[in-house]
Amino acid sequence: MSLVEERARAVAHRYNFTEIRIPLLERIQLFVRSTGETSDIVEKQMYAFADRDEGETMVALRPEGTPGVVRAYVEAGLDRSDPEQRLFYSGAMFRRERPQKGRYRQFFQFGVEVLGRADPACDAELLMMSAELCGDLGLKVRFEINSIGDPSCRPAFRAALIEWGRAHWDQLCDDCHSRLERNPLRLLDCKIDAKLAESAPNSLDYLCDPCRVHFDTVKELASAGGVELVVNPRLVRGLDYYTRTAFEVMGDGLGAQSTVVAGGRYDGLVETMGGGAVAGIGFAIGVDRMALALQAASLVPTTAPDAAIIALGPAAMRQAIVVARRLRAANLSVEMLSPERKLKALLGRASKIGARFAVIIGEDELARGVVQLRDLKQSAQREVALAEAAGAIAAASSS
Repeated sequence: MSLVEERARAVAHRYNFTEIRIPLLERIQLFVRSTGETSDIVEKQMYAFADRDEGETMVALRPEGTPGVVRAYVEAGLDRSDPEQRLFYSGAMFRRERPQKGRYRQFFQFGVEVLGRADPACDAELLMMSAELCGDLGLKVRFEINSIGDPSCRPAFRAALIEWGRAHWDQLCDDCHSRLERNPLRLLDCKIDAKLAESAPNSLDYLCDPCRVHFDTVKELASAGGVELVVNPRLVRGLDYYTRTAFEVMGDGLGAQSTVVAGGRYDGLVETMGGGAVAGIGFAIGVDRMALALQAASLVPTTAPDAAIIALGPAAMRQAIVVARRLRAANLSVEMLSPERKLKALLGRASKIGARFAVIIGEDELARGVVQLRDLKQSAQREVALAEAAGAIAAASSS
């Protein structure tokens, strides 16, 4: 997972994002107001409990990152003083899930949020950013995109979904029965009723002219940026503050939990949380899932030291400590092996951990101020002076 986060941070830096740290623990009202009372997160998945303060304040472990970012943005008054912000966050999230491959009770996200931008170029840039990260990691992915309209045109789509749901009431699952009146867009992302949802109304048929122009422009700009998109009219975000663009990035080899990145535009969220009418868009990377996708594609790089140090005897171990310090000061990766094993076993251990060199120090080497430098890849060995060992290893490692 560290590789995913490292590459994500590098991409965020290239796109001029600034890091924000958000609390693990927030008041539960933050997620009720932002994520929504009818969302699975609030109804089923949050770890929530009463604090021991006088008011027994209800608090929750964060199930997602966006609400905390927006709360901090509003509390700092940035929605009025400096609304355009590019922020990223990283860390653990918590949901009461049934653990399975790619779905955990504690999981890790890397997310980005752009606030103060409503233009389609911003949407396209985030799509390009996601594609660039996947490309840096070598992942083969599929981008799915949709538009769910805005407050001027989505009500008609919502009404059509309710009518469709009532007509198919007997075929809907129990969860969709409860969602129908409160949050009908959620009918489209139900895993149980997925086949039935193929006959549901299409959000693209209900877009107003501004939303259609925005969507077409996003697709055009993303294509110009080298991102291939698949339009999926069943892809939705079920909360009222979401508007227009919604997208997901699907990885291979993950089974049912194949989404590695999910994002969308939320132009109503800042206002919902007490701020100004500021547009916003963002995405979150499922770090765990992306790491699983890398494993499935055999793209996880192996870590191996530049050198394994073998000291034959207590006196040699003292010198080995000095040698290890010199090598690490030269920015080389070094593992010191146990001095209590035989040379043959230690050379076997050095090969097993993938070390390029074994640095062997015995009583004779100690007396003469040298080390035996064994190239484990070429099965070649030579004697070098102690002072030259770091340079010899560094030169060979870079060649």
